[in-house]
Amino acid sequence: MENFIVSARKYRPDTFASVVGQEAIVRTLKNSIRNNQLAQAFLFTGPRGVGKTTTARIMAKTINCTNITDDFEACNECDSCRAFNESASFNIHELDAASNNSVEDIRNLVEQVRIPPQSGKYKVYIIDEVHMLSQAAFNAFLKTLEEPPAYAKFILATTEKHKIIPTILSRCQIYDFKRISIADIAEHLAYIARQESIEAEEDALHVIAQKADGALRDALSLFDQIVSFSGGKVTYLNVIENLNVLDYEYYFKLTDAILQQDVSGALMIVNEIIQNGFDGQHFLGGLGQHLRNLLVSKDPQTVQLLEVGKNVKNRYLEQSKQVSTSFLIQALAINNDFDLQYKASNNKTLHLELDVLRLIALPGVPEDKEPVIIPRRDERKSEPAKTTPEKKDIPPAKKSTTPEATVTPKAEPGKKDVVPQKPEPEPAKTIPERTPEKPVEEKMQKPAPEIAAQTVAEEVKTNERPKPAGVQEPSSTPYRKEEKREKKESPASGMLDVLGMGFDTKAEEKKQKTAEEKIIRNAPVDEASVQQAVDKYAEQIKENKFLYTSLKAYPVKLRDKQVVFSLDNDVQQKALDEKKSDLLLFLDNELNNNSLSITEEIVEETGKIDRRALTNDEKLAEMRKLNPELDLFMGQLKLRLDE
Repeated sequence: MENFIVSARKYRPDTFASVVGQEAIVRTLKNSIRNNQLAQAFLFTGPRGVGKTTTARIMAKTINCTNITDDFEACNECDSCRAFNESASFNIHELDAASNNSVEDIRNLVEQVRIPPQSGKYKVYIIDEVHMLSQAAFNAFLKTLEEPPAYAKFILATTEKHKIIPTILSRCQIYDFKRISIADIAEHLAYIARQESIEAEEDALHVIAQKADGALRDALSLFDQIVSFSGGKVTYLNVIENLNVLDYEYYFKLTDAILQQDVSGALMIVNEIIQNGFDGQHFLGGLGQHLRNLLVSKDPQTVQLLEVGKNVKNRYLEQSKQVSTSFLIQALAINNDFDLQYKASNNKTLHLELDVLRLIALPGVPEDKEPVIIPRRDERKSEPAKTTPEKKDIPPAKKSTTPEATVTPKAEPGKKDVVPQKPEPEPAKTIPERTPEKPVEEKMQKPAPEIAAQTVAEEVKTNERPKPAGVQEPSSTPYRKEEKREKKESPASGMLDVLGMGFDTKAEEKKQKTAEEKIIRNAPVDEASVQQAVDKYAEQIKENKFLYTSLKAYPVKLRDKQVVFSLDNDVQQKALDEKKSDLLLFLDNELNNNSLSITEEIVEETGKIDRRALTNDEKLAEMRKLNPELDLFMGQLKLRLDE
C-alpha cells in the first residue's frame, strides 16, 4: 500500500505562479529578483495557512537557481533546484523558532552565517514562528540581521507581528499576506478534484472554502476529510452533514416565514435547528450573513460580493425581490443586537425565538410610502360634498363664491364678474358689505365660538374651491387612515403585543397622564404625628429586628419637610436606605403629605450602650482599661493575642 500524502503537502506550490491568492506579493518579489534588488532580510506575516513559509521556500529556491526562466521562475532542472526538491540543499536552512528560541540557538545560527556557500550564490535562512524568540535572542540577532554578509539572506515568517520588537521590524522588508478569498480557494479545490478524478459539486466546494476562513491549508484538510467520508464524491449534502454546517435551506425557509408573518412556522424552524444540535450563536451569525447576502443581492453592482455557488446565488436573487431594503437594514440591526447579547442570556432558546419574533414584527411597520396619494386626494375632494348640506343656516354672504350668490339685490353691479375671476381678494370686500339685519340677528343668537368656527370654515372653502384640479393639498386625514390600516395588516400583532414588541403605542400617553394626575398633598404635620407614624411602621416590620431597633433607638426630628433619623453607624443607615421608599409611602398615607423626605445622621451618644461588635484588639484594650496589671500577667505566662 502506498503511503497517503495529504493534499496540503502533495499540492504545495513550488513556483511563484502556483501560489494562490497572493498576486501582489508574488509580483513584488519577482520584480526584486529581476532588478537584482534583494534586501538582506524579509518578514512574511499574516494568518495561518496563507502561504508564508511556502513563498519563503520558493523565494530561496529561485534566487539560487543557476538557470532561471524568462518569467523569473526556478527551472527545477539545475543542481541547486534538484537538491532543494530532494531536501538536500546546503544553502537553504530552516529554523523553527518555537523550539529553538534561546540565545544559544541564535549564536549557533550566527556562527553558521560566517561560512560562505560552497556552491550557489546565496545562503538563505528561513526562521519560522520568529515571534517565539526570547527578548535576549532578539537582541543577539540584531547585529547579524542588520549587517549580514552579502551572500546571507534571512526570511522570517510569523503569524503575530505585534510580538516582534520594533528594532527587528525596522531591519526587514515586511510583506503582509492576506486571507485567501473564498473564490480562489474554491477554484483551487476544483483543480485538485480534477487532478484526483473526484466529482465535486460547486456549492460543496464553496461551503468548504467558507468553513476554512481564508486558510488554504485548512480547506485542503477539510477536502481530504470529505473525500474520505463520501468515498470519492463531494456533494453539498455530504459537506453540510460532515462539517456540521447549517444548510442554506433553513435560512431561506425562515425568511419566507418571517415575510409571511407565520409565527408558528418560524418558531418550528428555530426548534428544528436547535434539535439538530446547532449552536445558537452559530445560528445568529448565519442568519445575519443570510440577511446581508439578501441586501447585496438587491443591487447589480453589489451582487459580486456574494461568495456562494451559482445555484444558491440564483435563490438569493429571487428572494431579494420579495424584501425591501429598509426591512433588511432594520433586520440586520436587530439580529446584530441579539447576537451581541446571546452570551449574557440565561434562556438561550427564548433569546433566539425573540429575535425571530422581532423580525416578524418588522413587516407591520409602514414600508411603502408611495401607495395611496391619488386615492386619498379623491376622498378629500368628495368630503366637501357631504358636509355642505349640513350647514343650512349659513347667511347669504357666506355663499358669495358661487355664481348664484354673487347676483343679489344688495351686491354692487360692478363686482358681479370680478368675484369668479379673483376669488382670493374679493371675499374680504364682500363680507363687510353684505351684512343684512337678519343674518346679524342669527349670529347674535349663536355663541361666539360657533360664529368663529363658521367664519373659518367659510374662509377655507373660499380658498379651496377656485384652485386648479391638479394641485395637491396637504392633509392629516390620510395618516390617520394609514395608522388604522397598519393595525389591521399585522396578523401577528396579538402575540407580539403580549410579548411587548412595540405594538402598544399608548404606553407613553398613560405615563404622562399618570404624572399629570398626581396630586400634591401637603397636610400640616409635627414631630409628634411623624413619631407616631414611624412607630406604627416599626410595628409592621417588627420581624426585621435590626431595622426595628434602629427606628426605636432615637426620637425622630422634623426639620421643615425633612424627617431626620439618628443612627449609630453606617450599617443602620444602609438598612434604612433599603426601606426608604416604603417608609415614605407609608408616611404619605398616614399623614396625607407626600412632600416629606428622609435624611439620616450618624450620632454618638455618651450615655448609650455601644452594642456594636468589637474586634479582638478592641476587646484587649477595654480589658486593659479595667485591669492595668493585664500586660504583666500576659508577660509572665507568655500569652499573646491570637490573630
